[in-house]
Amino acid sequence: MKEVIVIAGPTASGKTSLSIELAKLLNGEIISADSMQVYKYMDIGTAKPSAEEMQGIRHYLIDELLPNEEFNVVKFKEAAEKYIEEILEKGKQPIIAGGTGLYISSLINNINFSETVSDWELRKQLEREAEEHGPVHIHDKLKLVDPASAASIHPNNVKRVIRALEVYYQTQKPISYHNEKSREIPPKYKFILLGLTMEREKLYDRINKRVDSMLENGLIDEVERLVELGYADSITSMQGIGYKEILSYLRNEITLEEAVETVKRESRRYAKRQITWFKRVKEIKWFSIDNSGNTNNMIEAVITYIRSHCA
Repeated sequence: MKEVIVIAGPTASGKTSLSIELAKLLNGEIISADSMQVYKYMDIGTAKPSAEEMQGIRHYLIDELLPNEEFNVVKFKEAAEKYIEEILEKGKQPIIAGGTGLYISSLINNINFSETVSDWELRKQLEREAEEHGPVHIHDKLKLVDPASAASIHPNNVKRVIRALEVYYQTQKPISYHNEKSREIPPKYKFILLGLTMEREKLYDRINKRVDSMLENGLIDEVERLVELGYADSITSMQGIGYKEILSYLRNEITLEEAVETVKRESRRYAKRQITWFKRVKEIKWFSIDNSGNTNNMIEAVITYIRSHCA
């Protein structure tokens, strides 16, 4: 069974840097498991690695879609598995790097989403209800039919709440049932799971500084350009952290200071959710970043761990 390296962890923890270093050392190529970096024109707010930062390493699922194109866990899993095969055929090491927990779980647990068809009319109806009555109203509906899923999905994650309802109404079984059934088929690959961690205070400081850097590097100009290109704030990608807050500032709904503080706060909250998600994955081997944030100090330990788990 071929090995696939997976690097997980919260935003601003150093996943990009580590993945590139490992790719250089192990003759690897990188597949992004980030729900936002897949979009073109959205570079600064997604902390997308530049061509210079990539250091000649081939990256997949970065800059592949327009901001108004749909990207979800089903499309991610299909594309990621296709790219894993392409990388292996070249005799190279596939490396998955990203912080979108659902995407990574879909791969390592081999969740098969094709068994549940989509009901677009029902989805649109539920979206309208969420807009009219708020996310709690929709979440309460899910509580009635699938309390287990409702407990694991935050009410503000309207998209996932609606998807869980859609699956239940179609099949009369909770989405957790379908996920468990699909997990009965083992994955095609042996996943070597690495997690990056650091002191919470240090992580939050890195997040705050990253947001400041985004502003200095032209985040406002980036959002203005997206608006000029015709990408409305109603599309999913423009609801990403950093984009929706700057849009509110550009519409004079909040001050720039309020927008920046909100981006920082929401980014910290997102990091906390990521940590909670990944801590549930028992197979992850955690590596701690030192206070300097330099990944070089742990590269040797990571390589030793990887080689001890390879065939």
